[in-house]
Amino acid sequence: MADADPTLTKPEETSEQAQTKPPRRWGRLLLMLAVPLALLAGGVWYWLDQQGKVATDNAYVKQDMVAVSAEVGGRIVEVLVAEGDSIEAGQLLFRIDAEPYQLQVAQANAAIAGAQANVTSLQNDTALTGVDIAAAREDIAFAESRFERQETLWERGFTTRADYDAAQHAVAQAREALHQAEARQREARARLAEGAAVPGENPQIAAARAQRAAAELNLRRTEVRAPESGRVAQADRLQVGQQVLPNLPVLTLVEDRSTYVEANFKETDLDDMRVGQRAEVRFDAYPGLVLAGHVASIGAGTGSEFSVLPAQNATGNWVKVTQRVPVRIALDEESPRDLIAGLSTEVTVFTDEGE
Repeated sequence: MADADPTLTKPEETSEQAQTKPPRRWGRLLLMLAVPLALLAGGVWYWLDQQGKVATDNAYVKQDMVAVSAEVGGRIVEVLVAEGDSIEAGQLLFRIDAEPYQLQVAQANAAIAGAQANVTSLQNDTALTGVDIAAAREDIAFAESRFERQETLWERGFTTRADYDAAQHAVAQAREALHQAEARQREARARLAEGAAVPGENPQIAAARAQRAAAELNLRRTEVRAPESGRVAQADRLQVGQQVLPNLPVLTLVEDRSTYVEANFKETDLDDMRVGQRAEVRFDAYPGLVLAGHVASIGAGTGSEFSVLPAQNATGNWVKVTQRVPVRIALDEESPRDLIAGLSTEVTVFTDEGE
């Protein structure tokens, strides 16, 4: 016969299927159990790994910045730094046109000379020498002598009433002239007097010297120097010919020696956090770079409290939001890469240490 009887092969196939099906069911069962067990094991490992530490990726590199401005106004005539330059404290940054301030110094010197000449003139004034007082006293003596003669003649009837009154009036005028001369002398001495605030120097000369000192200070301020060491940033207005206004920032100095990290932790992470605890900082810009640090301080308020428009929660549709508290992380080692202000970081604080 060309074809075999199909009924003869069925028992054999059934036995083979019976032998192969049980292993498949066990494999599926193991696979179904492996997935939840792996998830459970991963959760347990993650939970154990997170014990004794808190972490956040809401953290950024911070560096102190100083806005540099000129204390006097004028036109920039020389620029000695550029964007990104590293500079030292006291280094000259730029110069402002000094000619107007040199003229102010010259005017102050002229004011000193004028005050000195005025003092010399007062010292030689006749009112101060006492000549007018001496003359007035001689006039009084002469007027009194003449009045005594007129009084004697009046008693004897040998003079007129007019002459008697004129002699008496002359005495009064001479005494008034003496009073005026003494007043002029006191005034002259007052002009030459030395005040308690500036002993040993006439107030007019002292005022002129103070004016010169202010002019010389403004002249020195035409050279703007770096108050701190750092790198130059935001120097777009630092151009020759640019007009500078007093106290208007022209550039910014980033103090790279003051680098730290500001990490914004959830308020629920602060329970076990203390100042001095060890921390690790990782940088998004430099994968693999890990720097050691420690908690330097914990913020006195949440970020929302120091915002320009603090949240007002006294409303009917209030929703509770977990607040963030800024925590300052000080770096304990030098970075082999340049740390730029604003870089994103991930901070881990080991709360089981440093308590």
